[in-house]
Formats: sequence, structure tokens, C-alpha cells
Amino acid sequence: MAEKKSNKDNSGFALGRENYRLMAIGFGIIVIGFLLMIGGKTDDPNEFSDAVFSFRRITLAPLIVLAGFVFEIWAIMKKPSKKD
Repeated sequence: MAEKKSNKDNSGFALGRENYRLMAIGFGIIVIGFLLMIGGKTDDPNEFSDAVFSFRRITLAPLIVLAGFVFEIWAIMKKPSKKD
């Protein structure tokens, strides 16, 4: 069997530079989503706070975290460009 020769430099990494940059962006999106979930507690443990059930904590933050994970999967699956 003839092997295809590649002009690409094998640096030992599984993915290209662009993939790792996109993965870092996806990680940042996930961190932002978790930061949006912070808060809603009360100073008195015997008192209940409705702030726990805000739109930001219940809907927006989980959607941003999910979008971050989808972005991570895309960043891993994206083919590296020729110049990497």
C-alpha cells in the first residue's frame, strides 16, 4: 500500500491550533454560563428567597452552558485548516 505524503508538519498534537483556540472560547462560554447561575441565597437560612428562581439562573444560564458544550463538540470535530 502506498502511503499518502502530507505537507503538514506533524507536531504531535491531535488537533490544529485553530481547534485549540476554539476550544478555549467554548470553555469561556461554559464558565460564563456557570457564573450566571451564581447567587440567589439569603443571609438567614430560615428565610426563603424567590431570587433562586430568576430567569437568569433557571433558563438563560443552562442554555448558555449547553451552547458552550455544543461549541466545544464543534471545535473538536472541525477539520484543521491547511495552514495550521
